[in-house]
Amino acid sequence: MSEDYGNASELRAEIGHPVVDADGHWIETAPVMKDFFLDFVKDLGGGDLAARFEAAGGLDYDDTVLRPWSALEESERRSTWATRPPWWTLPAANTLDRATAHLPQLLYERLDEFGIDFSVLYPSRTLTTSSIRDAELRQIACRALNVYHKELYGVYGDRMTPVAMIPTHTPDEGIAELEHAVGELGMKAIMINGVVHRPIGEAVSDDPRSPNWGSGSGERLDTLGLDSEYDYDPFWQRCIDLRVVPASHTPGMGWGSRRSISSYVANHIGSFGASMEAFCRSIFLGGVTRRFPEISFGLLEGGVGWACELFAGLVSHWEKRNAETIHQYDPAKIDRELMSELFDKYGNARMQAKSEAVVDSLTRLEPPPPFLDEYEACEIEKAEDIYDLFVPRFYFGCEADDPLTAWAFDKRINPMGAQLRAMFSSDMGHWDVPEMKHILPEAYELIENEILDESQFEEFVLTNPVRFYTSLNPNFFDGTRVEEAAKKIVDEEQGS
Repeated sequence: MSEDYGNASELRAEIGHPVVDADGHWIETAPVMKDFFLDFVKDLGGGDLAARFEAAGGLDYDDTVLRPWSALEESERRSTWATRPPWWTLPAANTLDRATAHLPQLLYERLDEFGIDFSVLYPSRTLTTSSIRDAELRQIACRALNVYHKELYGVYGDRMTPVAMIPTHTPDEGIAELEHAVGELGMKAIMINGVVHRPIGEAVSDDPRSPNWGSGSGERLDTLGLDSEYDYDPFWQRCIDLRVVPASHTPGMGWGSRRSISSYVANHIGSFGASMEAFCRSIFLGGVTRRFPEISFGLLEGGVGWACELFAGLVSHWEKRNAETIHQYDPAKIDRELMSELFDKYGNARMQAKSEAVVDSLTRLEPPPPFLDEYEACEIEKAEDIYDLFVPRFYFGCEADDPLTAWAFDKRINPMGAQLRAMFSSDMGHWDVPEMKHILPEAYELIENEILDESQFEEFVLTNPVRFYTSLNPNFFDGTRVEEAAKKIVDEEQGS
């Protein structure tokens, strides 16, 4: 930790510009919320729905996630491959910080102590509410959360704003909650579920021609862009109409390689990055940023290292596999006569004996593909088009202790000298933030260690968060502590 700037408020005064936290967290107070939720659910859906809500675990995170795993014997965990869930993930020894994450007024009073001018706040224990499988419960739970948190945090709008939770299992349910949370409640930041689990088939296929991955029953990940179950374009358009930029904060634990039955650490490392990468890749290759050039997407809590790799991969794959260069891999272009001569000359006896069959196999590896251009939805004509559709359209939440934030700003490494749009994200309220007052000084170590310069740090903690939240709503920060600085950034963006 920086010795020179141990006091975050002094550091904030020294750097001389506002600090915007793109991803802070509140901690839900379950006993208080439970009564509110049950009353809300009863009012909207009646007693039967309230009973179903309670039977499904309601808001009791410990009952629905931790206790079932803890109650299993080791043999049962192995037989069911029960993924180790999170445990001890909230501040405890630092009682003041723990209370701060529960109490909006206390957080409001302490923001200056943290050196933070404005914070966009996300849920913690109810982060996965938008992924509840029961459609009716999912939608009513998100609605209840939005009403509750607007009531709880809305009066502190000059320094913080809560996100509205928008379920996205279908575009229609997403639009319905957009209309309610943004249109009626007046919330101005939203969180979507960027990865939806959907079933595959009904029975395991015994057809030997089927691939051994994803066949038969099971689940797939729908990432709302490429190969989606639904056309989400009406949802993206409604975001534009209502002037809210979608941010995905979907965990990636419990699927893929992150299913350890014993280690939360093994399941947690890189999990948000994996989820964000899947969503970002799908949105890009699905052509969403081409069809909707106005919209930007926030990818939170996963850092930016994966995004640098994805951007480089999209460029290099296009250079070698675009609609023109892909023809160099067409098996029909193999010179059969030359191939036969080379096998006869250099092959061993077995190859020489089967040289004609070998050449036949090499020149007809598979039938012609149904289409050649896998970037067709993006309408890419040159590598710079990838830059234009990616770099200004995606924003990446990076925590204070993440040294890979520097990669986003390294023009020497990123294709076309790109600087990806990393956003300062405190993640306060969670276990990886032992002291809230140390968040900003820890981020400032990027300057002290000569990893970023002052202008890059300003982009990280101010310019990029402002760019993201104002990209559809230039007035997002009106009436806040950072209004003047935000207007200057907006004017510069509009003039560029």
